[in-house]
Amino acid sequence: MADRSRILFINVGHGLDHLFLLLYPTVVLTLEGVFGRSYGELLSLAVPGFIAFAAGTLPAGWLGDRWSRPAMLAIFFVGIGAASILTGFARTPFELAVGLTLIGLFASIYHPVGIAMLVEGREKVGKLLGINGVAGNFGLAAAAIVAASLSDAISWRAAFFVPGAVSLVVGLWFIAVCREWRNSEEVSSRPTLGRGWGGQPSGTLLRLVVVIGIATTLTGLTFQTTTIALPKLFDDGLTGIADGALGIGGLVSLVIAIAAFAQIGVGWLIDRYPAKPVWIAVLFAQAPLVAAAGVLAGHGLIVVALAMMMVVVGEIPIQDALVTRYTPESWRARVFGVKFLLGLGASAVAAPLVAGLHGVSGGFLWLFVGLGGSAALVAIIAFWLPSSGGGAPQHAVAKAGA
Repeated sequence: MADRSRILFINVGHGLDHLFLLLYPTVVLTLEGVFGRSYGELLSLAVPGFIAFAAGTLPAGWLGDRWSRPAMLAIFFVGIGAASILTGFARTPFELAVGLTLIGLFASIYHPVGIAMLVEGREKVGKLLGINGVAGNFGLAAAAIVAASLSDAISWRAAFFVPGAVSLVVGLWFIAVCREWRNSEEVSSRPTLGRGWGGQPSGTLLRLVVVIGIATTLTGLTFQTTTIALPKLFDDGLTGIADGALGIGGLVSLVIAIAAFAQIGVGWLIDRYPAKPVWIAVLFAQAPLVAAAGVLAGHGLIVVALAMMMVVVGEIPIQDALVTRYTPESWRARVFGVKFLLGLGASAVAAPLVAGLHGVSGGFLWLFVGLGGSAALVAIIAFWLPSSGGGAPQHAVAKAGA
């Protein structure tokens, strides 16, 4: 399979992954009258799906390393499309929760498998990760407008039927053109006694694991919470500026689409400069912006929300580049599985956190102030990161062009 076609499918998969996960937070705005439940109750139906989204990363990463990453990606495309169509047939809140859980389970395949495929055998990964991140955020951006448009024009069911059919077509296309089902790299790189993976001292590796583990959990919570809450944040704070599911969904999509390009800039930076100072600067910028988004309303909220999403999504490629830098090819999908288990595990917390705090306080003030404090904490912890941590995998056995 040609390298460019491979990258194209991987990037399309990232976009679809995030699109499916963020369809429901916009669709739910139209369901209160359909099922006779409150916003908080209906949003809570997504919790099992977000749990499956996190928990599935470990077995998906293991299968990707031990069996076949391309085959797992094919299962992702077909499975998530079928699960979305099934969700569109839901007649009760329970059936809706089952469908959303299946979407989350198949969605869990993408990150450990797709990102590991993307960086196979490459030295400089910042630009590739940045572009892949933009593709994922285009999925985030499209989710709100796709869900709102199909819900308004046809029905909320169409918001699951149409994207599901698209993913099925992409999956069948991928199966048809993919001739090689084994992983492209068969590297058996194991750490030697007293040394870490990638030839790094074990103490340095331990510091990296601790920092990335804490950071992944806290920044994952921030990312999932802000993206889930953004439609309701705009619904509450932009009265008279953007009204209705379509107006709010369109504005959410625009903000996320513009913010997505920050990942290319960050990717460019970490290919040329040490990742540590770039990461710390982005985190310290994130803290006040996230906190301010919970306070403001009107046009000021739009401006701050855009800046907030730029730094929230712009931070993502740095962690992936560091994992690539320090892990061997043959274990990488499993290591990404652990990383994404921590980060995506925040999804299971984010949905009830958004629903619960909004139900108690009627807004997101304390939630966003708390997330701002979390970003500042991660920035402080990041000072402990080994200074040599860059984005290029120095142990790579082959250099592939982008």
